[in-house]
Amino acid sequence: MHRLLVAFSALLLCAVSAHAQTKNPVVLVETSMGNFKIELYPEKAPETVKNFLGYVDRKFYDGTIVHRVVAKFIVQGGGFEPGMKKKEPGPAIKSEAGNGLKNTRGTVAMARGDKADSATCQFFVNVRDNPILDKDKADDGIGYCVFGFVTEGLDVVDKIAAVETTDRDDADGIPVKDVIIKSIRRLDK
Repeated sequence: MHRLLVAFSALLLCAVSAHAQTKNPVVLVETSMGNFKIELYPEKAPETVKNFLGYVDRKFYDGTIVHRVVAKFIVQGGGFEPGMKKKEPGPAIKSEAGNGLKNTRGTVAMARGDKADSATCQFFVNVRDNPILDKDKADDGIGYCVFGFVTEGLDVVDKIAAVETTDRDDADGIPVKDVIIKSIRRLDK
């Protein structure tokens, strides 16, 4: 009986250890309007998650702003400091938009330019289901790569999505009052 208990305990320990190794990374986004957590999906978007976590680990996002809010659509940040001062990003990455993850409410995706492989540091949270941003439905046939999901604090994202915004010649949806991304930190380390 003792050997059976020892064998069962060893098996259980292996199962728990395997589960811990396959657990998805989670980051905490601390903003001036509250915090939210994002679970990342490295199995579906390995290069995108690696890229995003590289910026997180370098503390690149500290002190940046949510620089674009489109009510009932998206909340975007990660590339500008207060005063719309652009931060210098790293190299662009290959798009993983065809990974099967959809731009639904609460998902997090990479922002990009006009070309497929142009995402760098900017990301956005979908405030509603946005199928027009999915690769299979996008007008440009490119789509936007989903790589995470807001698991806690979606109410904070909704609060940010409701801020007053203004437009300028070169940009739209700029919050009138800065929404600061104080930090983004891993919770899985």
